[in-house]
Order: sequence, then structure tokens, then C-alpha cells
Amino acid sequence: MSFTFRSIRALALAACAAGALLATPVAARDFRSADIHPTDYPTVEAVRYVDKLLKERTNGRLGVRVFPNGALGNEKDTIEQLKIGALDMMRINVAPLNNVVPETLVTALPFIFRSTEHMRAVLDGPVGDEILAAMESQGLVGLAFYDSGARSMYTVNKPIKTLADLKGAKIRVQQSDMFVSMVQALGANPTPMPFGEVYTALKTGIVDAAENNYPSYESSRHFEAAKYYSKTEHSMAPEVLVFSKVAWDRLPKEDQAEIRKAAKESVPYMRKLWDEREQKSREVVEKGGAQISEVGNKQEFIDAMKPVYDKFAADAKLSSLVKRIQDTK
Repeated sequence: MSFTFRSIRALALAACAAGALLATPVAARDFRSADIHPTDYPTVEAVRYVDKLLKERTNGRLGVRVFPNGALGNEKDTIEQLKIGALDMMRINVAPLNNVVPETLVTALPFIFRSTEHMRAVLDGPVGDEILAAMESQGLVGLAFYDSGARSMYTVNKPIKTLADLKGAKIRVQQSDMFVSMVQALGANPTPMPFGEVYTALKTGIVDAAENNYPSYESSRHFEAAKYYSKTEHSMAPEVLVFSKVAWDRLPKEDQAEIRKAAKESVPYMRKLWDEREQKSREVVEKGGAQISEVGNKQEFIDAMKPVYDKFAADAKLSSLVKRIQDTK
């Protein structure tokens, strides 16, 4: 078979075109990542750090563009976008994932973590890796856990010293079955409502109390309406950074490895920012008149949670995870 110069040139151009098509998955791109938190929030800054690491290590070929402030929708919407590949990545709290990935539920159980140090040890270890891996069957690739702080109760009329102080109180909770059950087990009346309605509800007496971490208590100005912040520290449900499995499966192994590495390395950076933010927020609310106090006997609050564990972690696999978390030093 003989080839003219023109046919050889045509074959070469076709080969280049085919090569370009094959190279599409590794072409330069910025992955789109969603977050409902404001632009200066530690989780948003941590994902920007992932962007920085990826750009440095791939000579600008890969990066992450973060869309904060709920620009791409609420967390429920963005989970759906992620599962179909319409979105590449997102930061989300584990609570909205509880019905999607049952293993995440154990990290949201009240009082499951004894301290911030205990929580970090669990999530950095084999239990954390197992929970991240469980997300894959649901169309999500778990990359890393971020801190979300300890949530505590804050009240309008008086501080919480004992379990009896909560009896009959109307407490705003997230729209979560577990949080509703937790407040019921504490002898109070749960009032689920969107976060944006809480300030007015506290001011007008629709609720007597709410619960959250220091940064949210401060940034929402809830401390102006409910000045008694009692350190129940009942929940340390973490945040999680997840990738779309649809988008993930299109990436070469080398790029997947770079993304995993950058995500893991963003964790200590996020924790540093989080610890600084917590301290700053506490100082702001105290200057604003908030009174922060310890509860008298935290064990009575912990003991009251048995019905919650019986309801949400009775499954053998979940109860095994609970035990492994409790056994972690």
C-alpha cells in the first residue's frame, strides 16, 4: 500500500484528533464545589486550600472553584446534583447524609464523641475510613472529614444546669428525626424549623431555646436573643468533603490520587482555622453579653440518650461501629 504526502498528513491529523479525545479526561479543569457557608468560613477556606494544592502539583491543570453561600442550592439539592454528576464536589454535614449513607448516622449520635480530640482520633482512623468508603455505593466518593464543632444548648430565660431544667422547654432543632428524638429524650419539646427563622422565634417566644456551635451562635446573632449558652456539647456531627462518583470515574487514577491527597492534607489546615474561629466567636458573644456555663452533671444527659441509640443504632452493623468509636482512645 502506498501513501502520498497528503494521506500521511491526514493520518497524522486524525491521530492527533484521536489523542486529543483520549486526553479529554485529563484536560485542564476546575472542579465545581458547593458549600452553604459564607465565603470566609473554615470549610470554604479549606476547599480553597485543596484548589491551591492541586494547582501547585498539576502545574495549574486541575483546580477547584468553590461556590459558597448556597449559590448552587441547599444541601439536599446539591446531594442530588452530585449523585448525577451535575456537580463535582461539595462540603456537607453528615446529618443530611444519614438517610443516604446509614453509616454516617453513628457520627451524628448525641454524645458519641467524648471530646474534640476523641472525635478527631476516630475520624482520622479506620472507622472514619470505613464510613467514607461506604458512601461510594450511593454515588458519592468520601474524601475527608472536617470539624463542625460541638453543639450546645442556648436559652432565653435561664441557663441549663441539670436535665430537669429542660423539662417542657420548646427547643428549635434541625429538621432531623434524630435531633427530634434527642430533644424528646431530654424531656423537652422539639420544634423543627429552618435555621433562618430561629432568631425571630427566640425573640418572639415561639421557642425557648436552640442549639448550635459557637460560630453559628455568633454569626446568626442568636446570642442577642438567647444569652445563656450551656455547654451540653451533645453533638459533634462532622462535616464531610465528597466527590461525585460519576465525575470521579471519568478521572485517571493519577488525578484521583492527587485529589485524595490534597483533601486529606486540607484537614489539619481546616482544623486550625476552625479552632481560631471558635475562639474568636466565643470572645464576640461574651463581649455581647452571652453567659457561658458548664452543665452540672453531663452523665445524666448521656444516660437519657438510650432510647435514641435503641432507635437509630439498633442495626448490628451500626451498633458495632458505635462500640468501635466508644473503644477508641
